[in-house]
Amino acid sequence: MTVYAPGLIRAGPELVEVVVDSQYGSIISFVVLVAAFYLLIIRPQMKRQKDQAALMASLEVGDNVVSIGGIYGTIRSLDVEQVQLEVAENLVITMARSAIARKIEEVE
Repeated sequence: MTVYAPGLIRAGPELVEVVVDSQYGSIISFVVLVAAFYLLIIRPQMKRQKDQAALMASLEVGDNVVSIGGIYGTIRSLDVEQVQLEVAENLVITMARSAIARKIEEVE
C-alpha cells in the first residue's frame, strides 16, 4: 500500500510508524504541559489560599498586623467581615478582615 502525504511523493510503512509516533509525542507533550501548569500555577495558588485562610482564623484582639496596603496597627475588635485596627493612639480605622496581609511577630 502506498501512502501519499504533503511534501512526499511516495512512502511506505515507515511513514505510518512516524505518524503514530508523532501522535504519541503530541499526547505526551500535552500531559507534560498540563503537569507543569499544575505544579507552577495551580498548586502554589492553592497553598497561598490555604495560608491566608489559616491567618484569618488565627487573628485575635491585640495582634499586631500589616494590611495589604501597608498600614501597621493593632487589632482592637474583630467581626466576621471587619476589623477595627488602631494605627495610632486614639485613632482606630475599620477595614475588611481579608485586607490583613500578615501578623507581625514582636521581637524581644
